[in-house]
Amino acid sequence: MKKIIFLFFIVHCTLYIENCYAQWMQVSNGMGNITVRALAISGDNIFAGTSGSGVSGVYLSTNNGTNWSQVFYPIIYSLAVNGSYIFAGGVGVYLSTNNGTNWSNCFKYSYNVYSLAVNGNNIFAGTYHAGVYRSSNNGTNWTYTGLGGLSTDVVSLLANGNNMFAGVDWIPHPGLYPPGIYFYNGASWTPSGLTSEHVFALAVYNGSIFAGTAYNGGVFKSSDNGASWSQTSLNNQTVRSLAVSGYTVFAGTSTNGVFISNNNGTSWIQKNEGLGNLNVWSFCIINNYIYAGTSGGVYRRPLSELTGIKPISNEIPTQFSLSQNYPNPFNPKTIINFQLPMFNYVSLKIYDVLGREAAILVNEELKPGTYEVNWDASNYPSGVYYYKLSAGDYSEAKKMILIK
Repeated sequence: MKKIIFLFFIVHCTLYIENCYAQWMQVSNGMGNITVRALAISGDNIFAGTSGSGVSGVYLSTNNGTNWSQVFYPIIYSLAVNGSYIFAGGVGVYLSTNNGTNWSNCFKYSYNVYSLAVNGNNIFAGTYHAGVYRSSNNGTNWTYTGLGGLSTDVVSLLANGNNMFAGVDWIPHPGLYPPGIYFYNGASWTPSGLTSEHVFALAVYNGSIFAGTAYNGGVFKSSDNGASWSQTSLNNQTVRSLAVSGYTVFAGTSTNGVFISNNNGTSWIQKNEGLGNLNVWSFCIINNYIYAGTSGGVYRRPLSELTGIKPISNEIPTQFSLSQNYPNPFNPKTIINFQLPMFNYVSLKIYDVLGREAAILVNEELKPGTYEVNWDASNYPSGVYYYKLSAGDYSEAKKMILIK
């Protein structure tokens, strides 16, 4: 009987391999089930800012999250990295210039700092009730830029080129600034087109700005630098965190875990396999993994399981190549393989028969190797499509047929 049960388990996992192995794995050794409000990358090191139950502070992992050691002890709400300068927002802003070994409070104000962002040579700090401060010399001096008010919390910041955006939460009593997104023109903050939502998270992808909002507002998107906004189909969630990798947008919610979009926010898929805590505060991406900071520690998952890009060989090819998709014709999913002989910034795009861009499957730097990419065309009409691979001076296109 034991042999039969064991054989069934093997067959079951073989038939449903994604459910057995494609999942989030908790990587919180040395940290425990503490709330991870922020994650940041410095070189190959990962920093986690924590608060709540447990021993709060900054934790450091030097081995892809397998182990963590505490390097600083106050409650931390936000993190940012500018070269060798690591900033942690707590009651004030703390700075380390030696990979977390030593820290000093460089802010000199007793304000809770809920958000941090780097824009060129400037560091921005968003506070609870005290507005946004800016430093142009890595924290030596700070200047008040505005958005201060009794009921105003600047809980998210985003640098997009030379532009700066702030997401404002708002306690429901009279204040100077209502909730929404504000744009910084270098002298003052002005409201953008989203002025009624409590904005917890901001991210940018392919010219679009995404805003994660509270009270089941979900995710909003702007394609005109914040002048106007539209609500995406993820419209019934409180979204605390956002991240982007290649053509995939990740949204972390307060009660329902992680959602992903592979088509610029048009549709979203829930991806919580193995995720033991569904309150997702933060993300970071490094070494082909995505990390989720939750109310129960850190979880890790290979990006290839979520983005559809999977390396299938460790051998370095001798030349670029783009294979014919298979199956072809297909309905509604197909696979595209390609080879890279060197590091390159790679794009793999789908075009319809009129030459209009239909989808972006890859848009990132990849190391040498052979890759497999899946395209799910469930939301596309039948017809002839072309897929084009571009990497440096190399470019090639092939035809495929979708039949429904």
